[in-house]
Amino acid sequence: MVAMKGVMNETTPLFLAGIRLLPAGLLVVLVSVLLGREQPKGWRAWLWIGLFALIDGTLFQGFLAKGLERTGAGLGSVMIDSQPLAVAIMARFLFQEWIGPLGWLGLLVGLIGISFIGLPDEWVLTFFQGQWLNLEPVITFKQEVLSVLFQQGEWLMLMAALSMAAGTILIRYVARWADPVAATGWHMVIGGTPLIVASLAETVGSQSAGSLPWQGLSLPGILEISYATIFGSAIAYGVFFYIAAQGNLTSLSALTFLTPVFALLFSTLLLSESLSHLQWSGVLLTLLSIYLINQRFFLANWISAKFPAAFSPRLASWLSPTDIKTSSTHKASD
Repeated sequence: MVAMKGVMNETTPLFLAGIRLLPAGLLVVLVSVLLGREQPKGWRAWLWIGLFALIDGTLFQGFLAKGLERTGAGLGSVMIDSQPLAVAIMARFLFQEWIGPLGWLGLLVGLIGISFIGLPDEWVLTFFQGQWLNLEPVITFKQEVLSVLFQQGEWLMLMAALSMAAGTILIRYVARWADPVAATGWHMVIGGTPLIVASLAETVGSQSAGSLPWQGLSLPGILEISYATIFGSAIAYGVFFYIAAQGNLTSLSALTFLTPVFALLFSTLLLSESLSHLQWSGVLLTLLSIYLINQRFFLANWISAKFPAAFSPRLASWLSPTDIKTSSTHKASD
């Protein structure tokens, strides 16, 4: 996020999004070939990879770059890493991954935290002050909502987060028909191509026609893009989706909540960005939610073992299913 934000004023958001994906995808495909991994075959494999590319490639990176243009790197990172909330819900109903009461509590805390971060401070403060009845007329309020949704970067970041969450779920289906590492590389190539084309079309249609999106890049800008492409895309995507194809999606995706800690630290040190007190409260709540989600198995076992007399057998099994320690896909009812 910090590297992308640093080079944002030297190129266009869509070109930055595309250049993060296309070369990184080619690199991942090359590595998959060198490792001898099977390349996609058949129309089903390419159909799933195409859908994966559209949602997790084109839409995710497009929303991300456009949103980052209008918000800070640290805040943008927090918004992006709200995606584990959506992943947990979808994985619960699609793959029967156990969430449990502590997990649901973590999701609720995370949603509150994301609301504190993404919604205008006035809306949140108005809600807690009980002044909703004194809001502007309905038409004016709808216009304000649309303004936030389509003009402020936070909500574009939220759309990016939802796209990434859907992509995390899709990799399970893609992996049924194609090798996850090879599919990850090809989805980046396919998803990045429309972004490059759109950035060129956007440049031609703008007042700065004739100035290609890469012509204003400085050496530091090229290095920042290279970092975002190699480390932020090729390595991160390859590892993440390889594990997502076979691991517990809720716990895995929840680990990405650690990203904002580093993004906020580096954006404060390098870009002199700052958050409001309410937004910092949202960040803390968001980090608390990741702890509850990712440690829900340990906490459930600890609570039921520490206070056995406080729970009936049925309540204890609801809090901590018996197959917690032995099953990677928890199917106990919550």
